[in-house]
Amino acid sequence: MTGKVKIYLVDDHQMLIDGLKAIISSEKDFEIVGECTLPLLAFEQIQLLKPDIVLTDINMPELSGIDLVRKLKPRVSNTKFIALSMFGERSYIKDMLQAGVSGYILKNTGREELVKAINLVMQGHEFFSEEVEQVIESNPVNDEKINTIHLTEREVDIIDCIAKEMTNAQIAEALFISERTVETHRKNIFRKTGIKGVIGLVKFALDKGFIK
Repeated sequence: MTGKVKIYLVDDHQMLIDGLKAIISSEKDFEIVGECTLPLLAFEQIQLLKPDIVLTDINMPELSGIDLVRKLKPRVSNTKFIALSMFGERSYIKDMLQAGVSGYILKNTGREELVKAINLVMQGHEFFSEEVEQVIESNPVNDEKINTIHLTEREVDIIDCIAKEMTNAQIAEALFISERTVETHRKNIFRKTGIKGVIGLVKFALDKGFIK
């Protein structure tokens, strides 16, 4: 990671923003480049500032965090989004994942978890609070009714390697990452797609045009 991670905060409660700022500002590798309690204004500012990470609430007036992420994703392709919410219900998680977030953490999260979430998302991983992870595992959010599945470029690379029948060790060597990272990506891919086996995954990727 080169330079500071540029972070933008969106929440309709200034008190929460102030709390996040207190945590983030004390981290030498993080920099807050903007904040806003008005999601429509945030929508404009984020396009201009193009931060590395946007931490956004979900339930906000005028424009929900779900719609904010969905509208911004095509406009700021290099920006990653983390949902920050009081709610861990399946419906919120599903909607935010469909919108394209890379993380989902609860507002009762501690400093260590927040910092970990930002760092992992910046490294191309996903991060979910433990309670959120439990909801995902017990009630898969990506079922057959979901037609839009967001896969990162690294995940597509992993699927392409899987289709070539490469082992985790071979994939790690080819992509210059650790075997543990490969396993994490595989887990995320199967969770997102809801597919259980390699053959089904490859067929899905071919059908959807993720690989050729």
